Amino acid sequence: MTTNAPLSPLTAQDEPTRVVVADDQDIVRAGLRLMIDRAPGLTVVGEAANGHDAVRIARTARADVVVMDIRMPGLDGLAATRRIAADDSLAGVRILVLTTFEIDDYVFEALRAGASGFLGKGARPDTLIDAIRTVARGDALLSPSATRGLIARFLRSHDDEPIHTSPLLATLTDREREVTTLVADGMSNTDIARQLTLSPLTVKTHVNHAMTKLGARDRAQLVVLAYQTGLARPPRARP
Repeated sequence: MTTNAPLSPLTAQDEPTRVVVADDQDIVRAGLRLMIDRAPGLTVVGEAANGHDAVRIARTARADVVVMDIRMPGLDGLAATRRIAADDSLAGVRILVLTTFEIDDYVFEALRAGASGFLGKGARPDTLIDAIRTVARGDALLSPSATRGLIARFLRSHDDEPIHTSPLLATLTDREREVTTLVADGMSNTDIARQLTLSPLTVKTHVNHAMTKLGARDRAQLVVLAYQTGLARPPRARP
């Protein structure tokens, strides 16, 4: 007699990452869709030509990641990012900003508004796919050294503005403050673990606790908050 074992239900890991592409140019959206749909484990579930549609489709299509252009008519990508980040029903949605790096302020504001990372529009297809997967995981900052440099340049251009020290910093333990500072310096969990003689899992736990206490959506937000509150300081430019 043979016994048929019950079929195991699909786990979250078996389901493809659901991606929404937001760009006002039809040809750009078509190219992005083609690249993303060809990648294993990724699927495009919607396209948006403006920020209003990006927010709406992110909700109705149950997106995991929105690949967001900044410059779009009506509601731009910056405002759309802010709306998604502020919507509790979209708390699990990660935003990857595509940019030409022409206006640093816009990219910094997108990260501060809730974007999980950014990528240049001239990036290779495999780099884009890796970036989407990285952002979808939510456990690593996309291009940390580039993000650190961007924030440092932004803050140097705003030296006359006061640092907004958050009372939430007082809730961090000494180790959490130390780890957060190293995250803001562009170091990975593995790098931090090596420097502090800790396990990567312990470092990840400290990072997660710091994000929870400071109200950061992900690692990118933790970097922004570290600089905004003065916990981390941008490196001084060489003369």
